[in-house]
Amino acid sequence: MGRTRWHMTDRGRGRAARTGRAARAAQPEQGPQAGQAAQPAQPGQGPQAGQAARTTRATRTGQATQPAQPDQAARPEQATASKRTREPGPLARVVEHWWNRLIGAVFGGRLSSETEQYLAHQTKRDYVCNTVGNAVWGGMFPVLTMVCTWLVGAEQAGVFSMAFTVGTLLLFLANYGMRTYQVSDLSERRTFMDYQVSRFVTCAVMMAVGWGWCHLRGYDDTMFAVCMGVLAFRAVDGLADVYEGRLQQKDKLYLSGVSQAVRCAMGFVAFCVVLLLTRSLPAASIAMAAGGVASLLLLTVPLALFETDHGGRATLHGVRDLLVECFPLFLALFLYNLIDSMPKFVMEGALSYDNQLYYTALYFPAHSILMAASFVYRPQLVRLARIWDDPEKHRRFDLLVVAMMGAIALITGAMALFMGWLGIPLMSLMYGLDFEPLRPLAYVMVATGGICACIDFLYQMVTVLRAQRQVSKLYLVALAFSVPVLVLLVRFSGLAGAVVGALVSMAILLVLLVMEYASIRSGLGRARAGRAHDGTGERGEAA
Repeated sequence: MGRTRWHMTDRGRGRAARTGRAARAAQPEQGPQAGQAAQPAQPGQGPQAGQAARTTRATRTGQATQPAQPDQAARPEQATASKRTREPGPLARVVEHWWNRLIGAVFGGRLSSETEQYLAHQTKRDYVCNTVGNAVWGGMFPVLTMVCTWLVGAEQAGVFSMAFTVGTLLLFLANYGMRTYQVSDLSERRTFMDYQVSRFVTCAVMMAVGWGWCHLRGYDDTMFAVCMGVLAFRAVDGLADVYEGRLQQKDKLYLSGVSQAVRCAMGFVAFCVVLLLTRSLPAASIAMAAGGVASLLLLTVPLALFETDHGGRATLHGVRDLLVECFPLFLALFLYNLIDSMPKFVMEGALSYDNQLYYTALYFPAHSILMAASFVYRPQLVRLARIWDDPEKHRRFDLLVVAMMGAIALITGAMALFMGWLGIPLMSLMYGLDFEPLRPLAYVMVATGGICACIDFLYQMVTVLRAQRQVSKLYLVALAFSVPVLVLLVRFSGLAGAVVGALVSMAILLVLLVMEYASIRSGLGRARAGRAHDGTGERGEAA
């Protein structure tokens, strides 16, 4: 009922009262429409609900809305302030919205079917939130390394850096290359429970391998505790990934990004607070793991269970097939990251742990090249796949590959200029250490970052060509070359040898991958020409 703008007569008041009674009598007969039911006023309705109640009371008593009194008109700022106090803020509205939805899920069990609320969030919000989540996840390690340097010194920061390297490498064992497979399983050949059980298995294996590695290396109690804390946090990452993959599978990627960002933030805050209070790196690492567990239980798992359907039951056959089918993806990713991490493993035991810190600090500007390049080409993978599916556009596909390699070269050059101008002084400021003597090594590491970006892009293109199984052997060959090269260079040149060895290892892998890509493309071209000559056309072109 709208506001009455003039004094009502007795006749008008009687008509309004009858209208109000009729509206109240008809309201229960409307029933639920578009997923809504007649409910008491929700907290988020706030001023609207109060205004409606006042209007109804005025109708019942025959009172009309009067113009503003002189004292009220003389003080409009008081009315504005009163309105401001009645209206909930943005954060309060978000909290109220999610609280109401949680209550609805518990009592009505309808939250998983409310997909219409997300139809407007499948593009911009998904992209922004996922980018934020990945950025927070990627930036967590270098910032924590800086915090360690400030609070406990370079040597302890190097210990943490090495532990994080072990945890990040074994994270690929926990994830098992399953995220892409899960997200692309639109027909749900495997149930969500199959994915969950598989992930519990891989995370358990990850923790067992990490425990064995720590004992094999003969770590002391401090290093062992730090490693196990970091491994536990990374295991939480692996478990959370299957639930975040479920959200992405159901077109709710933005919730996956929110979950990832919150988990990293909680782990980061727990680590920093405990390290600040105790100056104990093992205690801070365990606190970080506890923060990750809390985020997993309080946010990630509830989001996946409330926001998506649960699917069917897990079967031994389904779990086994997942582990078998995803093994090639896991092997390629694990071997690549093993090659990438090999300089740090070779340095351990041969050099002091402060060298681990210096290497890590030089590595992250180079790694940002890979992240920047991936932001360019990863959103276009579907488009590139469609271009490749059209036989008439294969030449265009090759041109796009060359163009992207050129773009990576430009990004690498820009990073080199930045490091020469502000990068080195900025690193010295952030870490509280002098990086000026390491300026030549910084340029070498930037070149390594550009090569790594090219390797990742070419692997994605090989995957588009459905020939990824053919390149797994290349990683084994590159690993066999890199180990003796790194051992010799680190032994004779220390930190400089590790940086140069990383460049050599990645250059070998890039050359092998370029040769393999050219061979794959040539083979596909010959196969296409042969089918055209036989009159079979382009049907069933395969890698």
